[in-house]
Amino acid sequence: MRVVMIGAGYVGLVTGTCLADFGHNVTCVDRDADRIAALQAGAIPIFEPGLEELVANNAAAGRLAFAAELSAPVAAAEAVLIAVGTPARHGDGYADLTHVYTAAREIAAALDGYTVVIIKSTVPVGTGDEVERIIRQARPDADVSVVSNPEFLREGAAIVDFKRPDRIIAGVEDNRARAVVEALYRPLYLNQAPLLFVSRRTAELTKYAANAFLATKISFINEIADLCEKTGANVQDVARGIGMDNRIGPKFLNAGPGYGGSCFPKDIKALIKTAHDLKSPLRIVEAVASVNDERKRAIARKVIAACGGDVRGKTIGLLGLTFKPNTDDMREAPSLAIAATLRNGGARLRVHDPAGMEQAKALMGDGVEFVDSPYAAAEGADALALVTEWDAYRALDLARVAASMCAPVLVDLRNVYRTEEVESYGFAYYCVGRPMPKKSSV
Repeated sequence: MRVVMIGAGYVGLVTGTCLADFGHNVTCVDRDADRIAALQAGAIPIFEPGLEELVANNAAAGRLAFAAELSAPVAAAEAVLIAVGTPARHGDGYADLTHVYTAAREIAAALDGYTVVIIKSTVPVGTGDEVERIIRQARPDADVSVVSNPEFLREGAAIVDFKRPDRIIAGVEDNRARAVVEALYRPLYLNQAPLLFVSRRTAELTKYAANAFLATKISFINEIADLCEKTGANVQDVARGIGMDNRIGPKFLNAGPGYGGSCFPKDIKALIKTAHDLKSPLRIVEAVASVNDERKRAIARKVIAACGGDVRGKTIGLLGLTFKPNTDDMREAPSLAIAATLRNGGARLRVHDPAGMEQAKALMGDGVEFVDSPYAAAEGADALALVTEWDAYRALDLARVAASMCAPVLVDLRNVYRTEEVESYGFAYYCVGRPMPKKSSV
């Protein structure tokens, strides 16, 4: 099948490359000429395990191409996928659909023959209707169907998620479009991936509902963690206990500094705004967003408390800056709020991340020292905070870390280590939602 992917960002590049790996002929189009030139030269603009090799293999096989102009590729395509950004709009938090609607107009001008336009971008309910209206207004003669097919890719595991999905949601309004979607995903039939056909508006809302529910689990377990600290209970055991109930499940029940990234924060804002506009407020989702915002500040205060309540003039090492491991994505990362609070308190920061430091430099500003190893971050520090649970931080040489620090204080915001193990090296150890000796309680 001849496929065009509008947008060569995270979703577009991963999805387009995986479709090419299935045997489709895919052209990824992006208005950023520098990005296209880099991709044509084999440079990958994002960090995603396995993606660089997959892009190279499919480009070499002639199944994957990159272009800055969409006219010719769209005219020849059977399916055109829109995977452009929908950031939170300034002021009200609603999804900014400028890029989606611009893509719709440009696609309309290039259509030739029956084409299915598939919206992969996360968009509010009714966006597909507006995209179809834009295309039909611009090209009344166009033979086109508009489909909603939201993505469910986890950064750091996106290729596996695409090739072995737990479900594919397709919002279609006619049988011809359904047949094209079935052909697009036919290579997944061997994996028995459930392909669920629903209405277009249902598909749009399903994406938001899924993200809101996962974010709810995160905020819920973080509040339970706070209660565990007050009662002497262990949040990890609580999470295991409730996660063994198959009605709840174990995923997204790891207490920590809150959620971030490119999806949850903006999608929840957009969902809340949609619900308010339609006079059907989502009180639980509103509480989830509020809890998460406060969580990041509360976690920073935990670090300050571990330093005796004052970080002025002290050096704090931060391990992990990205919002999760195995990505370089710094969007809405908890580390940003934590770093800002510590700096406002007068701390000097020394930070490390395996993949996200270039992105972090543009966001953290001056006064932050970026170092090339976790041990350099600990050197001479008054406290060390583990913010993102990269594998590289899971088996640190604790004796070396303790010996290099000004004061051996470890604040483990991801509960990576065992209390007894860390304290055996002379650390004052602080974690999240687990019992701690009185000398270490925050």
